[in-house]
Amino acid sequence: MLTIHYFASVREAVERSEEQLELPENVANIGDLIEHLLLLHPHFETVFQDDRKILIAVNQTVVDKSQALDPGDEIAFFPPMTGG
Repeated sequence: MLTIHYFASVREAVERSEEQLELPENVANIGDLIEHLLLLHPHFETVFQDDRKILIAVNQTVVDKSQALDPGDEIAFFPPMTGG
């Protein structure tokens, strides 16, 4: 089971803070997961349409869309952070 967390403006856009999902057979990496999430939740498109507006972490390590997934992984989607 994957645990997926949504933070900050991403959470507001997808209208949830987390969800759990069995790892589908056709989902091998983050890119596949995003495509799967878009099929389940078409309104997520506003979040995932621009790669520059979202960061992804798997098991608390920032990754790109090619990152492989395993059952039990924890995935987080969040906006880029700024500081000063």
